[in-house]
Amino acid sequence: MRYEVSEAIPEDAKAIRKAVFVEEQGFHNEFDQTDDASLHIVAYDGDEPVGVCRIFPDRGRVWTLGRLAVLKPYRGQHLGADLVGTAEETARNHGADRITLHAQKRAAGFYESLGYRDMGIHDQDEGCPHMWMDKSLTVGTENEPKDQAS
Repeated sequence: MRYEVSEAIPEDAKAIRKAVFVEEQGFHNEFDQTDDASLHIVAYDGDEPVGVCRIFPDRGRVWTLGRLAVLKPYRGQHLGADLVGTAEETARNHGADRITLHAQKRAAGFYESLGYRDMGIHDQDEGCPHMWMDKSLTVGTENEPKDQAS
């Protein structure tokens, strides 16, 4: 796999997000102004785009990861974990020491397996249960949840 980081949202990222979030999961508000302020990471299998996520600076040294999606034929191959790892490394290289995300509750176990913790803020996004999670990007520090600013 090859991972490309872009400042502007690539068409490949749009296509993957549309396929997963809009067509497969039924979300309507997939694209927003946050895309303009994000770094977009696309995973490629050869020349084929197969996964995506975005990260952006949130507050201080805290970055937020979002819109993680992997095309159905590529699931179960640890691609999601590799995308998260690439996002964490990219955020760390941009000065982040903590990363947050707004996870679908059904995906919480996946993020927990990667070291993310429930911040105790649970809500709905387009009728789908979500929760805020975070992780320290600083080696050797506690990964205690921090308050999420609204």
